[in-house]
Amino acid sequence: VQLQASGGGLVQAGDSLRLSCLVSGRTSSSYAVGWFRQAPGKERETLATITGSGSFIYYADSVKGRFTISRDNARNTVYLQMNSLKPEDTAVYYCAAKTGGSSGRSSSYDYWGQGTQVTVSS
Repeated sequence: VQLQASGGGLVQAGDSLRLSCLVSGRTSSSYAVGWFRQAPGKERETLATITGSGSFIYYADSVKGRFTISRDNARNTVYLQMNSLKPEDTAVYYCAAKTGGSSGRSSSYDYWGQGTQVTVSS
């Protein structure tokens, strides 16, 4: 399976962005998908995860209420809608997939996309 993240860019504080993760190679509903980010000098952070069916969703406290994860298995795509962006949201954002249930641990994910840069100016 291959993942391709897109949708990043340069925005101002308070703006919104929607990231997309195209899951190709096998039926996307077979995979739980997570969104993660890593800022320079910081550890990778789990943001949100969703099961293959979309029935279970997890959010990190840092993004709860601002970010929304969703998926459209007909389009093999998982989205991360990001609202009310802050300068501290600046990072490279990655999507990753795993078989079985979702997990909040990034080390549990076997397949990773290339990342997309999100920069939020103040």
